[in-house]
This record gives sequence, structure tokens and C-alpha cells, in this order.
Amino acid sequence: MKGTIFIILLLVSLTISEKARYDNYRVFEISIETSQQLQLMEYIESNPDGYRFMEFPGKVGRNAELVVPPHKFAEFEELCSKFSLKSALLINNLQEVFDQEQPRSRRALPLDWTRYWTLEEIHSWMESIAAENSNASIISVGTSYEGRNILGLKLNIGNVSGKKQIIFEGTIHAREWISGATVTWMLNELLTSTDPEVQQLAATYEWIIVPVLNVDGFVYTWTNDRFWRKTRRPTANLLCRGADPNRNWDNNFNRGGSSSNPCSDLYAGDYPFSEPETKQFSEFIANLTNLVGYFDFHAYGQLLMLPYGFTTEILENYDELYEIGTIALESLSAKFGTQYRIGSIANIIYIASGSSLDWLKYEFKTNVTYAYELRDQGRYGFALPADQIIDTAIETFESIKTILKEAQIRGIA
Repeated sequence: MKGTIFIILLLVSLTISEKARYDNYRVFEISIETSQQLQLMEYIESNPDGYRFMEFPGKVGRNAELVVPPHKFAEFEELCSKFSLKSALLINNLQEVFDQEQPRSRRALPLDWTRYWTLEEIHSWMESIAAENSNASIISVGTSYEGRNILGLKLNIGNVSGKKQIIFEGTIHAREWISGATVTWMLNELLTSTDPEVQQLAATYEWIIVPVLNVDGFVYTWTNDRFWRKTRRPTANLLCRGADPNRNWDNNFNRGGSSSNPCSDLYAGDYPFSEPETKQFSEFIANLTNLVGYFDFHAYGQLLMLPYGFTTEILENYDELYEIGTIALESLSAKFGTQYRIGSIANIIYIASGSSLDWLKYEFKTNVTYAYELRDQGRYGFALPADQIIDTAIETFESIKTILKEAQIRGIA
């Protein structure tokens, strides 16, 4: 018995202390054409045994992007043969992609968007903005399981009370670094742009900007495992931590596109708002008095998504948001030619219950609600090179300017 306990503690210790590497791990794109193939993907997701999903298919007709470790190459070939899987190699060595994500030499302060920032750097940057700008103030939207502050910045040009409020939520999934980088760039643009259109936009609303919601998970991607997605709270399974914070909201909880298995990347949690990060942020949102817009930023796939994720049924002001979003994507594409698709979460990807976007729309009928899946479409996946941060942010902000302009014309923002 003591030996068993020692082995478990040793495994936990190694999990905590060692940084995961993905040398010679391959990423395959797999076409899911039958229900049997989808069931196989669902089984692998619940019983990974070394496999990891870059992109879970969710339904027949979508592609999976599966990370295959070297010791599973032969088994994967057998699965492809047995289940008639059509696969194509996307990435030959995942670690090389991670190694190339950041520039070789990291710059000293002042920060810029030629590299990705740590949580400490993001928070310090926001604190310096608040210290130097009377229109900006630091806000805490909660405290994580590991005791970190979940910080945001409130921007109110002129400090006028009663303004309509807009939220930017970033990095709810820890490994999606481009999310927080895009959010911080857009915050900086609202603060410093000399463009009269942007200045007018910045002055119209009270902006609540949270670059990193999943702070524990984000730190873990820097220190232990670049591929980590979830929070870091312990679960009933000693060796599996965290829940998917975008399946943990109290709206149609765990009713599709999520898992009850604590070892799954899609684990919804023990119960709605089991994670302190989602619970406290939801309480912060519920206390806002004039929220008209909510933008949630993810990676990857180049998608602009509308509620809902829990059902394929078209509800609320979907048609209006679709029309606005279509115009906005024309603005986005005009910058660098990047092509996005638009649709509801459930229809454009798959059923995904318990998301922040669904909760916002369902509980508060917030008029303008969008979730972005930012660049790219799989070549780099979650490890988008830092030299694409600025272009990603520029085109995204262009679309948001258009969304809010069109929403104002329609009287919903």
C-alpha cells in the first residue's frame, strides 16, 4: 500500500515539476465521415492514453486534428485501416512548432506585440496603464483556485457614468495565447489610436477588458505544458486536474459537447460554476447594469460564432447578428485577405453546452454577442507564430469596429 501511494505521489510530483515536450509528435487531420468514426474519436477523447486533440470533430462531417505521440504511430495506422480513416499529416514535429512560436530573443520592456507575454507581464502592463491614465482603472473579476488575481482593465474616457458597456474576454482556454495577445493589442489601440473613428468608439462605451480569464491554466502553459487547456483545480481523479471553463457555465450544463470524465479536455466540471474563475466572473457580469456587448476570443479556426452552442435551433436575434457579422467579416478580410466563416456555435462547429457566450445570451439577452476563433486554420494551431499577432489583432479590431458601427445603426448598441 505504501509503495502504491509513493508511486502515485511520484507521478503527481513529476506532473507538477516537469515541462512537457512534444518531440516528434505528429498532428493528423482526419475526415470524420461515419458515426462509427465519430464514436472512435469520442472514445479517444475520453481515454486519451497519449493522444491529444488539437481540434475535436464533434459531429460527422467535420475534421478532427489529432496529436499522435511516437509510441502510438503504429497503433494509429492500425486504427486508420480498421475504421477506414482518411488522414493527412499536418505537423511532423509538434515541438518544433512550439519552439518557433516565440522570437529567438525576447525583448526587454517596454513590451510590444512581436512576442507573447507572460501573465505577470500582462498584469504589470495593465497596472502601468491605470497608473498613467485617469480614464483607466484596474479591476479584479475574481481569484483563481491557486490564488491568482483575475485582473482586467476598465476604460471609460471622460469617466462618464451610465455608458453602455462592452466586455472583451480572453484566454478562457489556457493554450490559446493569441487570444490574450489580440485583446491587449486592441486595448492599446482604444487607448492610443489617433484615428478619429477609433477615438469616438473608445469614448462611446465603458470597456471591460479581461485578457486572461483562466490565469492558472495560462501560467501552467508557460511553466509545465504548452498544450494545457483547462483550469487547475483538483478533481476526483488524483492524476487529472481542471475543468474546461467554457463548458462550466450554468446554461444547459453538460448537455452536449462536454464530458463527465475529469481526464477529458472537455470535462464540464463537477457542477455548474464549480470553477472559481467562472463563478466569480459570472457574478461580476451579473452586477453590470448596462451591458450591450460581449466578445469572447478563442483559437483557432477563423470563425465568427453566434449563440447558441447547446442547440442547433436559431434563437433570439440571430438573423440580425448574422447580417452584422457578415458585413464585419468583409472588413476583416479587406485587411490581409484572411477568410472567416460565420454561424451559430452548434451549427458551424458542433454542440457545445455550458459556454460563457450561451450563458450571457440566455440569461441577459445581451444584444451583441460574438465568439471569435482567431487564426489560423491548422498549420500552426494553438502555436501561432508571434509574428502574426499584430496582423491578427488589426483585422480582428477592424471587424469589431464594423460590428459596433452596424449595431449602432440598428439601435442595439
